[in-house]
Amino acid sequence: MRAACWQDKHTVEVRNVPDPEIVNPHDIILKVTHTTICGSDLHLYDGVVPGMSKGDIIGHEPVGEVEEAGSAVGKHKVGDRVAVSSVIGCGRCFYCRNQEFSMCDNSNPNAWMQEKVYTYPTAGIFGYSHLFGGYPGAQAEYLRVPYADVGAFSIPEGISSEQAVCITDAFPTGFMGADLCGLKGGETVVVWGAGPVGLFVMKSARLLGAERVIAVDNIPYRLETAREQCGAETLDFTETGVTDTLREMTAGRGPDCCIDACGMEAHGTNAFVGAYDAVKQAVMLENDRGHVVRQMIEACRKGGTIVIMGVYSLFVDKFPLGAAFNKGLTFRMGQMHGPKYIQRLFDYTLQGKIDPSFCLTNKFLLNEIPHAYEVFKKRTDNCVKVLVKVS
Repeated sequence: MRAACWQDKHTVEVRNVPDPEIVNPHDIILKVTHTTICGSDLHLYDGVVPGMSKGDIIGHEPVGEVEEAGSAVGKHKVGDRVAVSSVIGCGRCFYCRNQEFSMCDNSNPNAWMQEKVYTYPTAGIFGYSHLFGGYPGAQAEYLRVPYADVGAFSIPEGISSEQAVCITDAFPTGFMGADLCGLKGGETVVVWGAGPVGLFVMKSARLLGAERVIAVDNIPYRLETAREQCGAETLDFTETGVTDTLREMTAGRGPDCCIDACGMEAHGTNAFVGAYDAVKQAVMLENDRGHVVRQMIEACRKGGTIVIMGVYSLFVDKFPLGAAFNKGLTFRMGQMHGPKYIQRLFDYTLQGKIDPSFCLTNKFLLNEIPHAYEVFKKRTDNCVKVLVKVS
């Protein structure tokens, strides 16, 4: 089969690789029809996620048809159209039973690698380094899906493949970000990053009762999308002091909830802090850029909530813990719990409350994926999110 294979930093090639096979009776083999490039894939592309090996198949947002089903699979049969969660949960461990699927105890065969880094292992993720299980990814013609009765969902009639592919990862990640805020109605929510996940956070915050949504970014067309698609107020962080402006916009109190949809490669405008981070990264004393987290702690109201959905890998320096402590902030974060949310997001889509495909702006074929990575990374052609048609 053909698959997008990571070769090195900024190098992805479409190669011929062996077809996947059933390994466990709970597996299915998926004939991938559609997939995407996620912002998290750009971290792999930029070489900042540890545990990648030359030739690894990447991607974690698959939609397709069941090509083969293991003998213990009960929910799916050959020919079914399914969407697959990017996060792999076993469905039986303590965490899966509590719907914390990204913390699954059983789905990461390389748990020993994570224990050295994070002290406890987390779930496996398709196509996201050997640290997260070394599973071949979804930017391929076929995909082995373990624990298929847990992580694969039959796509209801009335939902297109383009809508469903957004419900495999980007939409549930954004929805979880809003859900972790514990919204009761009437809140002001600020979202750093108006990429696909950030836009889904904004949409989800509206669905869950937020009164005001404010987007922070510096790319004009992304801010325009946030205004037009999500009804968000917008701030260009290169043109205004974000913390002071948010205080003014909230009568001096600050926003109720601040959500990071950027992650480890965020950009900032503070020249000193930017240089500090660059030097620390160069000598391997810091791994991730913490501009957004620092700014959220500054901006959030006392007693407010900080949610981190952007991916971080290891260490962030200059963390203002004293401010967070004395302001009484609540922190919530984590890889998204896909199987917890996917059916609910199907329902929102069928009810007409959202069309998840709104963010798919640029479409490519599988053999065009090296170019697609460059378009997505450099945001050419006003790219918000890439769709890859595989078959």
